Parts: sequence; C-alpha cells; structure tokens
Amino acid sequence: MSIFSYITHQIKKRLAPKLKDTDPEQAYDLWATTYDSQPDNLMLALDTTLFNSFLDEVVIKDKKLIDIGCGTGRHWQEILSRKPAYLTGYDVSAEMLAILKSKFPDQTASRLTDNQLNEVDASVDLIISTLALAHIPDPGNAMKEWVRILKAGGDIVITDYHPDALQKGGNRTFTHNDRLVAVKNYVHSIEQVTILAKQLGLSVLRIQERKIDESVKSWYEKKQALSVYEKFKGVPIIYGVHLKK
Repeated sequence: MSIFSYITHQIKKRLAPKLKDTDPEQAYDLWATTYDSQPDNLMLALDTTLFNSFLDEVVIKDKKLIDIGCGTGRHWQEILSRKPAYLTGYDVSAEMLAILKSKFPDQTASRLTDNQLNEVDASVDLIISTLALAHIPDPGNAMKEWVRILKAGGDIVITDYHPDALQKGGNRTFTHNDRLVAVKNYVHSIEQVTILAKQLGLSVLRIQERKIDESVKSWYEKKQALSVYEKFKGVPIIYGVHLKK
C-alpha cells in the first residue's frame, strides 16, 4: 500500500469498523496478480532506494544469496545484474512464487513453512528480507534459522515498514474484488530486532530510517494531498538494518 493510501485509510477507519487482519499467506495469494502493478506505491519506491543502498555495502558477485519473503522477486533484476553465483527465494505465498517463477524461470524459489530452511546448510553469503519481518510473529525464531545457514562473515540485510508507523495503527492494505484487505502485522521494534541480532552473535553495521519529508513531497502533490503531507511530515515510515555474522 502506498503511504498516501495508508494515511487515507487511517482517516477512513475512524468512520468504519476496524478491518479484520488477514493471514499473510492468504492475503498475498490474493494480492499476487496486482502486486507488481503499483507505479504510485511510495513504500515500494522507498524500499527499492533503501535496499539498493544496502546492496552497495555487500559483495554479491559469485556469492550465494537467499531472499526470505521474496514475493514476486521485486529486487531480483537488480540482484542478478550483480552476478551472484546462486539466488533462491522463500515465501509463504504460492501465488506470489508463481509470479516470481514466471518472471525468472531459470531461478529457484520455494514455499516457506514455519520459518524453517532444513534443506540449507551453513553455506549462504547473504540473506535478504524486505518488507517481510513484521509478518513473522516470532522474529527470534526466524533469525536463529537465518544465522544457522549463514557463513561466518556473512551478511543479513533487512528492510521493513517502520514499527512506529505500525504502532500508530498503520496497516498494509490492498483492494481485491472491490474489498479492502488488511495483511496481518506484528510490531517488532528496531531495538528488539537489534537485541535479537546481538544475542545471536551478529554485529549491527548500519541502521537507516526514512521519514516523510521534503524528498517525498511530490508524491503528495500528485495526489493533491499536501494537507496530509503536512500532517504526517516527520513520521518514520520505513527502516533498514545491515547485520554481519
């Protein structure tokens, strides 16, 4: 959902019953066919910029990469352009994976169950997870498995909706058959994520947050929503973290 849609939803939900959250697997199965057709989605645009800045900090050429919560493979064209030795993805949604496989037929991707990667050994150079961690109820369990498969000296790059936005009642929503669907989220503070990382023996190399500021003002101008922009200016909306084993 774009930030404009998110904020609009916050206003509308004061006048309507709260949406019932939909399990991520079911929600993304419904969203799959339209997920890549969101040219005005500010959150996806911010995620692309933020994620690419983290990619510039790691070596990808000839390395083994795993994408947790890969969805339709939004970042895969950029990753593959950097010539990894191996790239595979995992996601809970079969329909999102079907879209990914149609776009990248030479690559592999599999369903993810209970955050377990039993078929993977400790041979991975880089794990990425974008806009997915808040869908996982127990991030400690998931991150423990990520650390298990990561080589010594390997990297983990995470981006996600900012927990402050989720704490304020933000939802990831989309329209399916003229019905608004809200995807289930869990609020994991950045502090919680970094504490978990350190407990698992990871170093925190960088944390970056993006707020609603002048750099995104034009998105609101296009929507004729400058009053909304002024109201929410300064609110953090997305973050990224780079971890190393």
